[in-house]
Formats: sequence, structure tokens, C-alpha cells
Amino acid sequence: MMADRRNRSILLGLTAMALGLSAVLAAGSGLAPLVAWLAGWSVVTFAAYGADKTQAVRGGWRIPELGLHGLALSGGAAGGWLGMVVFRHKLRHATFIWVLAVASIIQVGLLIATRG
Repeated sequence: MMADRRNRSILLGLTAMALGLSAVLAAGSGLAPLVAWLAGWSVVTFAAYGADKTQAVRGGWRIPELGLHGLALSGGAAGGWLGMVVFRHKLRHATFIWVLAVASIIQVGLLIATRG
């Protein structure tokens, strides 16, 4: 029960950070809204992969796998790929590779569609 509450809190915090960063980037950088969205979610997803790897090494609390997938699918695919490589985290998990591949296809497709 306590772990469920902690997991929910972690995921809500990550979502709030991604939304806030996306809003700041959209308002203050001149980036297109979709690019700001993807950048904000990617930064938070990258940080989440790093935090999860650190906790895995320490044997501490973890970010649920479904949460990492949700971050990637919400716009953070680039950050997920970078996090996998930089932190050498989740590289052997086929599900992560598939989720990141699907998220990447969707996000690149959206970028292409909005440019035309």
C-alpha cells in the first residue's frame, strides 16, 4: 500500500515536472509548441532513467516500468533512448526497446505532420 502511494507520487511529480518544463520552453524559448513538449518530456524522461538506474544500484525505491514507458510515450522517447545509452539502463529489456521504438515513430511522425 505504501509503495503504491510512493509510486503514484513519483509519477505525478515526474508528470508535473515534464508539463512545467514544456510550458516554460514553449513560452520562453520560441520553440514550436510540439518541439517544446517533446523536449520537456525528454529531459524529464532522461532524468528518470538516471534516477532509476541510481536506485537500482543502491537497492532503493524504483520508478515503475510502466511509468518509464508512460514518460516515453507522452513525448520523452528521445530522452528514453539517451537514458538507456548514457546510464546503460534497461538495455536488455526488449519491452523498453519496443516501447521506445513505437514512441519514436509516433513522435517523429507528429513532427513531420506538423511541419507540412
